[in-house]
Amino acid sequence: MLVESVMTEEILVSVERLSRRYGETQAVDGVSFTLGRGQVLGFLGLNGAGKSTTMRMVAGVLAPDAGRILIEGADLLDQPRQAKQAIGYLPEQPPLYRELTVDEQLRYSARLHGLDRAASHRAVAGVKERCGLADVGRRLTGNLSKGYRQRVGIAQAMLHDPPVLILDEPTVGLDPVQTREIRALIRELGQERGVILSTHLLPDVQVTCSHVQIMQSGRLVYAGALADLRQRRQSTCLRIGLNAPPSVAELATLPAISRVEELGGGRFRLHHPAGAAPSAALLEQARAGGWDLWELTPENASLEQIFVDLTLERETAE
Repeated sequence: MLVESVMTEEILVSVERLSRRYGETQAVDGVSFTLGRGQVLGFLGLNGAGKSTTMRMVAGVLAPDAGRILIEGADLLDQPRQAKQAIGYLPEQPPLYRELTVDEQLRYSARLHGLDRAASHRAVAGVKERCGLADVGRRLTGNLSKGYRQRVGIAQAMLHDPPVLILDEPTVGLDPVQTREIRALIRELGQERGVILSTHLLPDVQVTCSHVQIMQSGRLVYAGALADLRQRRQSTCLRIGLNAPPSVAELATLPAISRVEELGGGRFRLHHPAGAAPSAALLEQARAGGWDLWELTPENASLEQIFVDLTLERETAE
């Protein structure tokens, strides 16, 4: 337990008031967050929300207009060599030379990271084993499936054994089997490093991430543990089953019920405000009316619904 506590308290990335503008468009507006060792942080947002711009600034390939980025305590602007040595970055399109074999690509990348011949040999062998590339070393990268090209891209990012991995849309365009394999790899890598994962795919976050941040119009609208996000929204629906149901209009008159959905087979979804407790009144009315209640299930908001609510709340507020 002591080891886990130390790992979660070790801050690898600290971002303070990060901003970036493109002409008249404020792409990123005062974003702040931290990343600890052992965390997989999912960046969620609609297209154009500012995810990729934020990722590129944290990776050191795009300069911010304002703000500060610390990587293992090194300022990315003032100490770029030291800070970038701690980062492994996979852009949405892996930078691969299609005419090189996997081994040639990885050896070339290792030398770019400053590894000597012996260290390059060890690093290439290690990342090939870790990323499931041991059997494709002599194949041209241009002949690989997209899933294997993503693996090569992740392997490239890991060659210098960085404590921080930044992965931009790593599962886009993959088939279901490839997606499952890449997610499993990311979860494994996140056990000993800090990983930032940019995606617009909610299943990626649900399956892979320990923490989540949601961006909307360049700003963070939520940041915290994924478990906390699931608990953030109280139940706002009751799903009920009745053998002798009344009319929908009568169900709509129950205390605190704002809307009724008929689901078929004697089942209904009753919508109510967060914090309301309509179950007791429902049970009493069901007994009095002889409705023969056989199901009463509170429904918690899905991650998809929470995401939609948070982004729509922001749009409405603006």
